[in-house]
Amino acid sequence: MSAKPFASSADLAAKTETLEVLADGVYALTAEGDPNVGAIEGEDFLVAFEARATPAAARDWLARLRDHTDKPVRYLVLSHYHAVRVLGASAFDAEVIVAHENTRKLIAERGQEDWDSEYGRMPRLFKEPEEIPGLTWPTLTFSDRLTIDLGGDRGHVVLQYCGRGHTAGDIVAWIPRERILFAGDLVEAQAALYTGDAFHTDWSTGTLDRVAGFGAEAVVGGRGAVPRGRDAVTAAIEQTRDFLLVMREKVGAVHARGGTLREAFADTHAALAPQYGAWPIFEHCLPFNVQRLWDEFDGVNWPRVWTAERDREVWDQLQGEA
Repeated sequence: MSAKPFASSADLAAKTETLEVLADGVYALTAEGDPNVGAIEGEDFLVAFEARATPAAARDWLARLRDHTDKPVRYLVLSHYHAVRVLGASAFDAEVIVAHENTRKLIAERGQEDWDSEYGRMPRLFKEPEEIPGLTWPTLTFSDRLTIDLGGDRGHVVLQYCGRGHTAGDIVAWIPRERILFAGDLVEAQAALYTGDAFHTDWSTGTLDRVAGFGAEAVVGGRGAVPRGRDAVTAAIEQTRDFLLVMREKVGAVHARGGTLREAFADTHAALAPQYGAWPIFEHCLPFNVQRLWDEFDGVNWPRVWTAERDREVWDQLQGEA
């Protein structure tokens, strides 16, 4: 019997959603630690960033957006493959669904397993799940950089791969004219990280260095509020880096001395909880984070697939009674 409710299964309270206009034609919807989404206006179309977990949840977001613009969605950008980010895609009627080539690979390899896993972990996010038509597949992929011309005098959006991080295929959307970055789950602002499919060393070093290198004046992370101003953006990036570095230090030390996975979890929890423990999804994510990092120290480079069954096994081992 688990000592704590499984993952986010007991998190059933509705969250307050806030639509922020970050600049002319640049929008972000945040929701008290639920996944963030956004949109960028072109001359006669929209670039949407992230799709939410179901078509019904996506329609709720689009209804809010329609208070500001009625332009059709031409491009739907998926920052990575996780179900809560992609399975609502059909609601957008997008002409083009864009993702990194590694995201397509991950959908093919483990998309259904991830869907089952995330539905079990975060049921509240899956509004009317019966409407999901199936796995979401990108129609356009790239390996390094893709530029979208917004038309007229609106400038352009740069979709950039910054390296392995939260997954093998995370991309960001950079709006140079406004100096606004949609970072997906590579950056969190006062929200805990999920690293169950991560490459911790790459993410905490070169990948975040490249994210910082944009010099953004506002960043829409995967969860949490939107930091504005260079100092606030830097703080969010460094908070993300610190979380990763503490995990690497604590799990690495236990692994090096021949300790157990449960000991690594306990030491990591004790080190992170004073600063991050009250933040959204901290307790939910940490067992899966520690298991993935332990695998990396064991030499498992490519993340193992999370299934609903494996989720429960790891949770009971690390969050259950001793």
